[in-house]
Amino acid sequence: MPIIKANISSEDLLQAVKQLNEHELESFIADVIAFHAQRKAPHLAETEATLLQHINLPVPDTMQQRYNELIASRRAERLTDEEYAELLRLTDQVEALQAQRVAYLAQLAQLRGKSLTQVMADLGIKTPEYE
Repeated sequence: MPIIKANISSEDLLQAVKQLNEHELESFIADVIAFHAQRKAPHLAETEATLLQHINLPVPDTMQQRYNELIASRRAERLTDEEYAELLRLTDQVEALQAQRVAYLAQLAQLRGKSLTQVMADLGIKTPEYE
């Protein structure tokens, strides 16, 4: 492959690339793609790690515990009006957290070039069953 000086404009580089034969051009393109992937990889890995952290954040224990207690009271038909209002507020909060989780999953799917369903399967995440 021809030696190119370090201080070269992109236009001059393109002119030099145009002079390569087919084999040299293919090799050069492969090298550029590999270099681009290396440059991009740390950012992608960092972004993916951040998304996975957000995806794996559970509902806070105290919120989940109280939510479960209120659901049990509702099933037992012992829910007071105040508890019902609290259950509605907690339900909104839990649903907002889950919606944010799905948004993070969608970002991860886009980053990985997969469908949301594929990424959920990869991570072992099942859709919840509702009563």
